Amino acid sequence: MEIIRYRRDVWGEEVILGVSWDLLWVIAVTAFVLLAAHAIFMAALAKKKAMPSAQGKRVKRHEGIDRAFHWIMAGSVLVLIFTGIAPIIGLRISWLNIHWIAGLILSFVCIFHTIRALFWQDFKSMLLGPADFKEPFDETIKPGKYSFEQKGMHWAMTVLVIAVIATGITLFLHIDSPWWDRPSVDNEATLGVFFLLHGISTLGLIAFTAIHIYFAVRPEKRFYTRSMVQGWISEDELKANHDTDKWKPE
Repeated sequence: MEIIRYRRDVWGEEVILGVSWDLLWVIAVTAFVLLAAHAIFMAALAKKKAMPSAQGKRVKRHEGIDRAFHWIMAGSVLVLIFTGIAPIIGLRISWLNIHWIAGLILSFVCIFHTIRALFWQDFKSMLLGPADFKEPFDETIKPGKYSFEQKGMHWAMTVLVIAVIATGITLFLHIDSPWWDRPSVDNEATLGVFFLLHGISTLGLIAFTAIHIYFAVRPEKRFYTRSMVQGWISEDELKANHDTDKWKPE
């Protein structure tokens, strides 16, 4: 199985064409097997204990503007993944315009979110420190607003999204758009490297999106998903899953 695809340029020299899409099926099968194994393992270890109640006093976890950002970003990523892999899996759709429009939306929303996170939110609450790495191995340690897993997922997705956007914008500049005609390519080898990096970051984004969705629908994590829709968790859920000395929500 090849990892990188090559082709001959106009001079007959071998240049990179992009990532091998055989890896898409490797990623899909691996993600499915690992997540299924995790689900079975967690079911076998599950202790019969009552879940924290969603009733009673509510505390705010996410502002409306942050929930809107999350779902616009999620929608953009899913559209990018679908339109990006559609021709690879044999779907004949007019995908390119939808793809770059979704990419621009994702780019603008990410810029907005970065500015908001730096100046209007508690950016430090998302930073990973040495103490966070103890959480998965010690059940007595409760996180502040975000757990070790949530912080790790956030930074993994951040790196992948930045890579997808940076390489995607470079490739966008080399296609027809409402603002310019497709330019001639002076260096096909360099462009091929960007296709390769865009493909690799896309495969990583597919894997981590699958992981994110899986944990979002797990029974013990669904209250977080609800908070991303409605903005709140209950006081009982707060006390059961968070250290109120580290996070004091409204």
